[in-house]
Amino acid sequence: MFLSGSTVQAQEQSKEIPSAPTASDRPQQIVPPLSPEAEDPLLLRAHRAAEEGSFASGEAAVREFLTQHPASTDAHYLLGYILYREVHAKESLSEYTLAAQQRKPTAMELEIVALDYVLLGDFTDADRWLTKSLSWNPANALGWYYLGRAKYNENRFAEAIDAFNTYLKLEPRSVKAEDNIGLSEEGLNHPEEAAKAFQIAISWQEGSSEKNAQPFLNLGSLLAHQGHADAGLPYLLKATELAPRNAKGHEQLGRAYVKLKQLKNAQTELEKAIQLAPNSSSLHFELGMTYRDQGLKEQAKQEFDRCATLNATHSSVDTPNQ
Repeated sequence: MFLSGSTVQAQEQSKEIPSAPTASDRPQQIVPPLSPEAEDPLLLRAHRAAEEGSFASGEAAVREFLTQHPASTDAHYLLGYILYREVHAKESLSEYTLAAQQRKPTAMELEIVALDYVLLGDFTDADRWLTKSLSWNPANALGWYYLGRAKYNENRFAEAIDAFNTYLKLEPRSVKAEDNIGLSEEGLNHPEEAAKAFQIAISWQEGSSEKNAQPFLNLGSLLAHQGHADAGLPYLLKATELAPRNAKGHEQLGRAYVKLKQLKNAQTELEKAIQLAPNSSSLHFELGMTYRDQGLKEQAKQEFDRCATLNATHSSVDTPNQ
């Protein structure tokens, strides 16, 4: 039911999820409840372990239960959830497919199916199952956020904005949703609307002790790309202050410094970015250009050579370009 021919292909073609919710971005889902008739002590132990985040022990317990009760629908649904949390998306989908042959999935279970497809980089199927899940439970705020992300990755930016706006009706003043509206407006080539959304997301964080760096990064990057690197610089500096281990922040700050002809500062930021993302060929190329423009020929050659090596590796049959 849930496994599709594109699943394996998507898994092979995408070793990381481009612009998708990451492990830190994904709030923990509620473990689907068991049916009253399925409350076996071993299965309850597996469910409790999943609730506590002990997924390895939960998986072991539910697999032990399945050796005794191989047709248990609740056990297969629970195992599917646990495998999703362990980032074993294809195996999780197999369990959901088995379970759905016995019982129609709930809206919550369909959401996890969709998020398995997100993990596989298959946003078309993620969109399909999230849309179905939300038709059953339109009050699920988090589902609308995920649907917006799926549609964004499908380049369906206007639909993504609609989904994020629905999320905002359920979760007002959500910084991440407003930030994603900005990204979607940028995808529609509406820079003024994008900048406005990023500014709103930033304003909603005033007075907060924990700020989200993304709106600062996105606004600073947008301004620099629009030829206003001087205006974007304070936002990029704030982004790297808030998220010092985000390679993208240092990369964008380095690019802004290049535009401002501050090559030494650009070099420093690009070197920081490479420390955090050493296998990014584009970063090595940009750093090489910065070295070259400062007359550092040997350092530039080393970076260009490293870039060429990484590009050759990424273009091989085993590791396709991402």
